[in-house]
Amino acid sequence: MKKFTVLTLLVSLFGANSIIAQELPKEGKPGQCYVKCIIPDKFEEITETVVVEPAYTVVETVPPTYKTVTEEVLVKEESKELKVIPAVYETVEIEYISKEEAEKLNAVPASFVDDSEEFKVYPKTGRYEYRILEDCPSANKEDCMVACYVEYPEQYENVAVKRLDQDATTSPEALPEERDVYKKQVVKTPARVEEVIIPAEYATITKTVVDEPAKVIEKTIPEVTETVTITKLVEKGGMAVWEEVDCGLVGGPNLLPILYEFNSARLTAESKRIIDNNLLQLMNDKPALNIELRSHTDSRGNDAYNKALSQQRAQSVVNYLVSRGIDRERLVAKGFGESQLVNRCSNGVECSEAEHQKNRRTEFRIIQSN
Repeated sequence: MKKFTVLTLLVSLFGANSIIAQELPKEGKPGQCYVKCIIPDKFEEITETVVVEPAYTVVETVPPTYKTVTEEVLVKEESKELKVIPAVYETVEIEYISKEEAEKLNAVPASFVDDSEEFKVYPKTGRYEYRILEDCPSANKEDCMVACYVEYPEQYENVAVKRLDQDATTSPEALPEERDVYKKQVVKTPARVEEVIIPAEYATITKTVVDEPAKVIEKTIPEVTETVTITKLVEKGGMAVWEEVDCGLVGGPNLLPILYEFNSARLTAESKRIIDNNLLQLMNDKPALNIELRSHTDSRGNDAYNKALSQQRAQSVVNYLVSRGIDRERLVAKGFGESQLVNRCSNGVECSEAEHQKNRRTEFRIIQSN
């Protein structure tokens, strides 16, 4: 460990004017340095419940809700139709007297018998008859004529006659009636009026009906309270003390030999043990000291990722110390990524794992109070 004189350290930290202005121990110790620490104000946090919003009533209108229902409605009323059923005919044969029965009178002519009857067909007559004498010598015949009275007897003649045996009469003759048939359509089923019921017609309609009517819901909104943390000054601080520390801890960063798991900011049990032995005890012994945690990575990987990872690792140490009772105000976390390599192993340079390991480090340094 380097040996520093108190005066040299104080000049480097605060300047000459600061040395004159501050009271230091009358006698220093070789190898010991003094860090001016401003005693911070001591505060106490108390909580109070404050009503930030009073209780009030909210009127909420609930609109009606609807539901869809189906309903069968009458679209055509029932009615009656008078249906005329025509007569049904059938054809039958009707026999009829086409010629009535009659009586025919046949003429029976008179009957005769043959007979004869003598008729005087010429009466008895007499006349003078002239005759010429034969051998009349006269040339004039008239000279030889003789007038003789000649009598002629009656002349009779038998005439065949027919005598009426029976006068003409009539003889009745029955003429039978004559029959024929004709076709006739007769009503088999008479015409009628039939009443036909025309049924009603229905349709299914869909309509939206109110399921629940609109209503008003009054709701009391409870008061809103908020827990306010009030920081109360318990003890006024000031530039009151010089903390004596080993000179090896001042003037630059100090290696904190903790190892992280690959690609992780989680602290292992061994890392926590190292922090307890190195930092936790120092900060408990020197309650005025402020510490800056500084984490670094090697050059492998994305620059932005390495910067973020280093910040997480530094913050994990801060969080652990706070969990162990150290005031967060005394701690600062800074991640430097691969920006402060301690050797040549930058991007693209082939290095061994041991060389890269030197760059994956966590450091701490004492910083002055603000």
